[in-house]
Amino acid sequence: MIIPHEVLAYGWIPFTVVVVLTFVFSWFYIRFYQDHAQSEVSSTLTAIVALAVTLLTTALVPVDIFIVSYMKNDDGTWKDWCADESVRKEFEETTVATGYYVLYSFVAFFAFLLMPFVYFYFEEKDEDVTTRQRICGALKYTMAFLIVAVALLLVGAFAPLKKPPHNETQWKKELSFLANELKSNNGETAMSLLMGFLSFIGMIIMITYTAYGMTALPFSMLKGFKNAKREQLEVSQDRESVEERTRMIRARQVNGRSLSGRDQRLLARLEGEERVLIRRERHLQAANLSWLNKCLKCCRPFEMVFGVFFLLFGLLIFVSLVLTSVDKAVNSLGYKYGYALPKAKLPNPINLVLLYAQKVFPLDYCLFVALVLYFLYCTMSGIRAIGIRCCWIKLYKVRSRKTMPQALLFLILMVMLTMLFLNVMLFTLAPQYVMYGSQHYVPNSGKGNDNNHTSHTSINGTAVPGNNTMTPTPPPDLHICDTSAGEDSCIMTRAAVFLNRFFYKVWFFGACYYWGTWLFLLVYIIGLGISIAKKRKSVVDDELDSSDYDSDDEMISP
Repeated sequence: MIIPHEVLAYGWIPFTVVVVLTFVFSWFYIRFYQDHAQSEVSSTLTAIVALAVTLLTTALVPVDIFIVSYMKNDDGTWKDWCADESVRKEFEETTVATGYYVLYSFVAFFAFLLMPFVYFYFEEKDEDVTTRQRICGALKYTMAFLIVAVALLLVGAFAPLKKPPHNETQWKKELSFLANELKSNNGETAMSLLMGFLSFIGMIIMITYTAYGMTALPFSMLKGFKNAKREQLEVSQDRESVEERTRMIRARQVNGRSLSGRDQRLLARLEGEERVLIRRERHLQAANLSWLNKCLKCCRPFEMVFGVFFLLFGLLIFVSLVLTSVDKAVNSLGYKYGYALPKAKLPNPINLVLLYAQKVFPLDYCLFVALVLYFLYCTMSGIRAIGIRCCWIKLYKVRSRKTMPQALLFLILMVMLTMLFLNVMLFTLAPQYVMYGSQHYVPNSGKGNDNNHTSHTSINGTAVPGNNTMTPTPPPDLHICDTSAGEDSCIMTRAAVFLNRFFYKVWFFGACYYWGTWLFLLVYIIGLGISIAKKRKSVVDDELDSSDYDSDDEMISP
């Protein structure tokens, strides 16, 4: 049967608009953070395309949800164009599944090949090094990432992972629909294992940075910055105090007397403090005269409103994750099935909002995009506050218009991995919406929920077929779709099929993601306490960094 044009239009036109907006957003995003004086075309283009492709993997999820939801009428029956089960599955597997395969293949290509190559290509840059030598040096280091990717693909393709049980009766009883979807597909499993590995790293990044950013972002807006004039006065007083102590120590050198080792160390420390204070005072003076800071003062009420909104929204996400996690702890199939939840039994506020928003096209798509941007913004807030670190070692500082190309590639790689894990977390954040959308079905209505109904006329309470007149009948007892529905009553999104199939075959990742969610919630609570106790930032904190104090063009001698 020919698929109606409105299905393709409603499903793919918003996605096409999002594709364009995603590339525009990625371009502005990269240009805002990168250091224009030291940027390279290769690193800039790689970062832009990598960020856009990763965001599109998440943007494809609401298209998947819309298509499966649009296949059904409000009364729980299939629409005419998809009444045949083979048409539904063919459309999902050839159209939506192909989109996922292509986008995730690009993500793997960027994460394991192109971004490491561009990073080491920039690291090899030197006056005496030719372009050929830079390429050879970059390829030498990139091979290590390529070997890891190939090893994961081979393990996924050939390793004897868990297969569906021989006794399928109990499996179908607990998870009937998913049992029909679990098919052996080595190519898909290989790609899933690769994405699972990247998502696992993304989970660690989200626990470390995003959880803290969800509290640091709203409280930074609520607290605002210190008063620049007052802070400039305090810095001037501190500088005068340090200068006075420095003069007192230097006065001991009169008559050729040498300073003790303790005084020399103290003098060196005071001279360093003086340089820092002079530089801070100069930046504060510029901030007082800046028209941008004056405009920001006028926008202060709006900043506080957004701070309250982000705080409440973060708490809503926290509550939704807690409810679904508790639901999984009580009603899931256990760790051997990746804590798969056959049917959500606890109400989830974000899940309910997205389901109701589906009634007004494309409101749910807009809310979904806003949710993704919120997590992206919180991740960036956490990275800017903590910096790019390996354990306790600080590698790079992320600042607007001053981020080095290596730090920019690191930043985008972290954001990519975070967005991959966000695709997994969505099944905890809004399980019903992501798995089935707004689909409903009529229990015991027969296979296929056939759309063809025979009209009847009631005579003394008896139904007589063949008459064109039909007496009003009560609406059917509609149930929201879950895994207990018949295999032809509901259709699961491709994203849910991929994830549940992967969790069943490699339960380790499902268990790690589940307990990682609890750890994410714990870090959120800790970050909430830190953000409440943390003092207000200075208006020049983003412009100053300890790594800048030694730059020749910025150094000022006392």
